Amino acid sequence: MVYIWNEFLIKPLLNLLLFLYNNVPGHDLGIAIIIITIIIRVVVLPLSLKSSRAQRKMKKLAPELAILKERHKSDQQAFAKAQMEFYKHNGVSPISSCLPVLIQLPILLALYQIFREVLTKINPAQVYSFIHLPEKISPTFLGFLDLSKPEKFVLPVLAAGLQYVLAIMTTPIDKSKNPSTEQKMNRQMIFLMPLMTLFFAVSLPSGLTLYWVVGTLFSIGQQVIVDREKNKEVVVRVKKAGGEEIIVVEEKRD
Repeated sequence: MVYIWNEFLIKPLLNLLLFLYNNVPGHDLGIAIIIITIIIRVVVLPLSLKSSRAQRKMKKLAPELAILKERHKSDQQAFAKAQMEFYKHNGVSPISSCLPVLIQLPILLALYQIFREVLTKINPAQVYSFIHLPEKISPTFLGFLDLSKPEKFVLPVLAAGLQYVLAIMTTPIDKSKNPSTEQKMNRQMIFLMPLMTLFFAVSLPSGLTLYWVVGTLFSIGQQVIVDREKNKEVVVRVKKAGGEEIIVVEEKRD
């Protein structure tokens, strides 16, 4: 497991960062981090787009899901079964939004390890033969921000604010007076995620916070594009055997 972690994640990311640092104007580590963030997000873009479209569909279906809950309010087992069928008919999963986060987590851990090595002492054995290993790497971004140390104000607040914007854009919210437990958790997560982001951002090297800021900006732009696809969808009622109706989001037909 350690071998896989090192050979397929640490070494490729470390050498990509060194290559970018060697070639960006002014050997600016911050610019190298921004570029590597964009590269990573482009690589995982197909999966991220799939997740974003599922989130958009879940948001559109939230009112109908609330109606379904009200219909089965006296029988939780029946509601759970109807809910799973509802998700199945619409081709969505309530945990689909977790996939990009699960992918980002090992990358964040790997970058944290890499930043410590890059800004202290790099093991030459980790560097590919065709990559130049600088004698010293400057930790500054734009000539003044030290990416090796936590930054206590601008980047953490920016990271938390962008996380809040993304949460508002992607979280399905039931505005009824009696929301389900799942909906209550969704409301809490809108505020909890930015607070967690702020907490970690003021504690970790600002290089990681910069990575998170750029990645979140990328996600917001991606979500804007996905949301513009909404006019291609329409909510319809489909009758099943027995005369029962189920709500389905379908593509509009020309």
